[in-house]
Amino acid sequence: MTMIKRIASIILLLATLSTVEAQTGFDKPVSQMIEEMAPGWNLGNTMEAGNNANNFTNKGGLGAETSWQQTKTTQQIIDYVKSMGFKSVRIPCAWVMGHISDASAYTIDTQWIARVKEIVDYCINDGLYVIINDHWDGGWLENHIADSDINTINRNKTILHTIWTQIATAFQDYDEHLLFAGLNEPNADNQNATNNLVEYEQVFIDAVRATGGNNARRVLVIQGPSTDINHTCNYMKNNMPEDTTEGRMMIEVHYYNPWQFWGMEKDENWGKVFYYWGAGNHQNGSQHNATWGEEDEMRNQLMKMKTNFVDKGIPVVIGEFGANWRDISNLAGESQDKHNASIKAHYRELHRLCKELGGMAPYVWDINVANREGTKGIMTLINRSTLSVYCTYAMEGINEIYPQSGQTGIDKISSSLQSTSPAIYNLYGMKVSETSDLCDLPAGIYLMNGKKYVKQ
Repeated sequence: MTMIKRIASIILLLATLSTVEAQTGFDKPVSQMIEEMAPGWNLGNTMEAGNNANNFTNKGGLGAETSWQQTKTTQQIIDYVKSMGFKSVRIPCAWVMGHISDASAYTIDTQWIARVKEIVDYCINDGLYVIINDHWDGGWLENHIADSDINTINRNKTILHTIWTQIATAFQDYDEHLLFAGLNEPNADNQNATNNLVEYEQVFIDAVRATGGNNARRVLVIQGPSTDINHTCNYMKNNMPEDTTEGRMMIEVHYYNPWQFWGMEKDENWGKVFYYWGAGNHQNGSQHNATWGEEDEMRNQLMKMKTNFVDKGIPVVIGEFGANWRDISNLAGESQDKHNASIKAHYRELHRLCKELGGMAPYVWDINVANREGTKGIMTLINRSTLSVYCTYAMEGINEIYPQSGQTGIDKISSSLQSTSPAIYNLYGMKVSETSDLCDLPAGIYLMNGKKYVKQ
């Protein structure tokens, strides 16, 4: 074979390999993807922040990112999120609420799309999966799912189709690590409203698929009615939108349960706030022990999703999950330690069950407000301004099931650390040193005695 033919063959082989590699990601089964996505983290109160008075205007602007919390998203924040063990990021996004540059054409502000892309890129740079959606968005659609007026329905369908066509086009070239979720928490609590919801989700699917390119195979996430497990299993298990691309759909529900533990702010005449949750965490003599919604209920709820969707080839995204961490240290007869243990148990159990049952990826809700406001509590996991964990108990619960990336056997090299083996290798298996002193090597990751070490 001549040199020219040999070079041509190599070029053809490389082109073929490139094509195969490009196809591999989008051919990956959704059952495999959902396992690779867990656990997930929400960039909450950030790109979905704003004021519904700004609907169909461009008054939100780029400043909306810090209107509900004070920290602009950076690559360093996403790096830290990854280091905590998270494998994917859900980015709740507003589009209609303050980011429409032309109301007559429902045109999304190009600067806003560019900023969302920057944040998506931060995640992709770290090898994370990403979900972007059309969040509550001022309620323009999610508060009107049940509306029956045909003119209203047709107008909403037009808007939804136009918005998702723009989003899908802007992100058309991203690989399989980016997923689209059509809505957030569509308000539907009966069969008729769910029928409307399915029609809207069909519009979302059709709009995305019509843009072609990578969007023809991109995984799409549809939302159950009110993202409520019972409603979803009752009204949607046999009433799904259709997708021309087989096997590229997931379904989303949220898990905020029981209300008295995760979100209730004060005692009411009908019931008490739950400070304590889970086996072994109740406080003797307290009126604030959970009386329902504990481990058995959590398992029963997730089993419903497994039976009705996972077992039928449709993975489940638990798009939001969490509980308010409260300060009850000054309350007579109550135990801060047992409340802290309850938070840890709640986060651990949800993640444990998702992993055990399979086919489900949980996404912790996180709003970046470092103030518990006493017994009211707050659902903040990570303090983005200090790159530190705010609620260590929730993080410990998650990490018992999904360890942090820093817990994978990679240690920092100290000045006294030496090898008992005559050879040190890099990650490609190449010998880099005959000496036993790792400190003589440049910064990098090395293999010594069968273990990985970081030299900084």
